[in-house]
Amino acid sequence: MLRLVRRVVKNHLALFIFGAATLVSAASAGGYHLVKEIPISGDGSWDYMTIDPDARRLYVSHQTQVEVLDLDSEQFVGRVTDLNGVHGIAIASKLGRGFITSGLSSTVTIFDLNTLKHLGEVPAGKSPDGVLYDSVSGRVFAFNHHGDNVTVFGASDGKVANTIELGGEPEFPVNDEKGSVWVNLEDKSTLVRIDAQSLKVIGRWPTAPCEAPSSMAIDRERRRLFIGCNNQLMAVANADSGKIITTLPIGPHVDATAFDPATRLIFNANNGSVTIIHQDSADEYSAVETVTTKQKANTLAVDPKTRKVYLPSATVTVPQATPENPRPAVVRAPGTFKILVLDK
Repeated sequence: MLRLVRRVVKNHLALFIFGAATLVSAASAGGYHLVKEIPISGDGSWDYMTIDPDARRLYVSHQTQVEVLDLDSEQFVGRVTDLNGVHGIAIASKLGRGFITSGLSSTVTIFDLNTLKHLGEVPAGKSPDGVLYDSVSGRVFAFNHHGDNVTVFGASDGKVANTIELGGEPEFPVNDEKGSVWVNLEDKSTLVRIDAQSLKVIGRWPTAPCEAPSSMAIDRERRRLFIGCNNQLMAVANADSGKIITTLPIGPHVDATAFDPATRLIFNANNGSVTIIHQDSADEYSAVETVTTKQKANTLAVDPKTRKVYLPSATVTVPQATPENPRPAVVRAPGTFKILVLDK
């Protein structure tokens, strides 16, 4: 009996120590704040940001061009021009190529990573938005937001391989670098899995209670998806079964989510804030902090080397809605485009 009591006490003590360690780990992950603003010339809207960790470059969408910054110096080094309504940017480092979706011209631009010059244009569907390069299949997936489908083409030759119908508006894609691609359908609150080789949909699951999912990141090791939802939740899904494991509160109008596997931190870019969540285990998560940023700064990228967080921003005004104009366009002050830098 005494031996049994000792074992129970020992087990409870181990659980207590583990829980305390998790709390300390999550708490020590906080402390992010705005440390710098990098001014960028030119005007216009913005969307996705992409980091090339090998070349140490940050690519920033900027309506008719993509701005390129050196991550080590945080200085402007060039731009990809002659674009039309830029949304997504994908990088194929080993091929020396990048891919940019132009929503207003329904094309994907292939560009040279060294010269930043155009190499070619690939016709896509209506309003291509998110874009992803899959190294396993050697293909690029351009997700056509208003076309309800995805255009797939060869990364090395630009030849269209297929158009996959999705049955809803695709928003943010991720892949596992093992042959699968996932995307959320914003208007259907649905998660879709695509086989990158057969180019067929092999999974379709509801994201409830997550509504209007608009961002996503992946933990490839633990097979977890982190889905930003426009009812102020982040949902955690099992990548293979599609099951929603848990949800956590975040801010409004999330448009980008990033996961840092080294720190196991998940960053959600909301309208005016970044909600940071810690992955305690594959199925357990805890809130770390919410960092105030700027209005409409709701996309981001995280540097895997420095752990800095980058967000595009500008001085904006949101006109008051009226019955005649219930969703007035945001007014961006000329000459105020910049990159916000969060660090500890």
